[in-house]
Amino acid sequence: MSAPLTHYTHAGNADVAYQVIGDGPIDLLYHHGMCHLDLQWDVAPEAAFNERLASFSRLILFDRRGSGASERRADGVFPTAEEWSEDVLAVLDAAGSERTAIFAEAEAGPTAIRFAARHPDRVTAMVLGNTWPRFAQAPDYSAGIDSDQIEPLVAGVQSLWGTPDLMRAQFPLLADDADVIEPLARLLRAAATPAMAAALYRHIWTELDVRDDLTSLAVPTLVLRNERARAAADYLADHIPAARVSDVDNDEVLFYAGDYEPVIAEVAEFLTGQRPEATPTRALTTVMFTDIVDSTGRAAGLGDTAWRKLLARHDDRTRRHVGAHDGRVVKSMGDGALATFDDPEQAVAAAQALITDLRGDGVELRVGLHFGKVEILGDDVAGVGVHLAARISDLAQPGEILVSRTVPDLLLGSDLTFADRGTHELKGVPDPWQVLAVTSG
Repeated sequence: MSAPLTHYTHAGNADVAYQVIGDGPIDLLYHHGMCHLDLQWDVAPEAAFNERLASFSRLILFDRRGSGASERRADGVFPTAEEWSEDVLAVLDAAGSERTAIFAEAEAGPTAIRFAARHPDRVTAMVLGNTWPRFAQAPDYSAGIDSDQIEPLVAGVQSLWGTPDLMRAQFPLLADDADVIEPLARLLRAAATPAMAAALYRHIWTELDVRDDLTSLAVPTLVLRNERARAAADYLADHIPAARVSDVDNDEVLFYAGDYEPVIAEVAEFLTGQRPEATPTRALTTVMFTDIVDSTGRAAGLGDTAWRKLLARHDDRTRRHVGAHDGRVVKSMGDGALATFDDPEQAVAAAQALITDLRGDGVELRVGLHFGKVEILGDDVAGVGVHLAARISDLAQPGEILVSRTVPDLLLGSDLTFADRGTHELKGVPDPWQVLAVTSG
C-alpha cells in the first residue's frame, strides 16, 4: 500500500510524527525503534506486517524524537525514557486514543514499559517481543549483553550505517532480496546519519534501564519468546506480575523479516480473543479463462441432457490438455474453465490444443490469458490477475486466444507471434490494458 498521511503533534519542545491506519475495534500502538514513517512503506515485508496488524486494529505508528520524521537535536543529547514516554502520550492524545494496546519490539521495549507503568489508565494490554528492560549486563542482571561488546557494536553501526551490507547482516533471510534490502538501507539513511545513529544506540544500549518499572506493571502483558532474546524474555516474564509467555519460531531481529503470520496470530488472539485469518499466499502465475461461445443458445438448442454431456466432454478434455501442458484446472465455470500454468508458453499450447479438439465437436472456445500475481486460497485463486484473464476472454472472437501485454513480454524469442488488439478499459480492473491475439505458434 502507499504511505498513509503523516501527521505531527507536539511533545515537550519537539514535533513528533505519527500515522493512523485501519479501523479495527481496538487501538494498537506499534513501535520497534529506529524507523522512518514514510519510507517504511517502501519495504514490502514491513508494510505487509503493518497491514496485518491494521487488519484487526486501528493501528498507530510513530517516529520517536531523535530519528525518522520527528524532531532531531544537533547537540548530541538524546531523550530519556521519560521523554520518549511523553512522545507516546502526545501521539495517543493527537490520534484520539483514550485507551490503547501497545506492541513493542527491540529497542522500543523500554519506552513501552515506562509508559505502561506510568500511565496504566491509558493502556489496555502490552505485547513485548525481541526486547529487554536493559540491554547491557549488570551485577544483578545477567540477561543482557556483555558491556565490553557495546562499543564494537556501536562502531559497526557507524561504519556500516545506511548500507546494504548492514541490512544483509541484520536480516539474513532477506539478504538476497535487493528489492527489500535497498529500500531498507535508504530508510536508515533518512532516519539518521551514521554519527547520530551511533550516538543514539550507545545511549539506548548503555543508559536505558526500566527494570524498576516491571513489578509495577498492572496491564495484561504477552511476552513473545524466541531464541534470539530468550534470556531477556524470561527476565521480563519473571518480573512482570501480569505476564504470560508464548514461544514463537521467529528469530529475526524484527519479526516482519521472518515468517510473521504466527506472531500476528498470537498478538491478535491475545488482544482480541480471536486468531485472524491468514493472509492469502500470493504467487506469479499464468491464468487461463476459457468460455464456450454462445453457450446459452447452444444449451437451448441441444436440450438439458445433450448440453450436460457436451459440458462433461469439455471438462474432460480441458483437464487432459491442461494437464498435458503442466497446468492445473482450478475449477469448471459451467460454460468454461479456469486454469493456471507456471509457463505462459505451455498455457498458449494448451489453449490451442483445446480449441482444436473441441472444434471437432462443433464447439467454439474463446480464451483469455494473463501472467501476473494471484492470491492462492486453498485450491482456488483470486485477485486482479484472475479478473484480468476473465475480462480478456470476453473480448476474444470464436477460436481466438487473447493475452495481456505481460504474456508476449515473457515469450520473447519463442516461435509465437502476436497481433495488437488495442488498449481496453476492463470492468473491475484498474487502468487500461493492452490486449494482443496469438497469431502463430
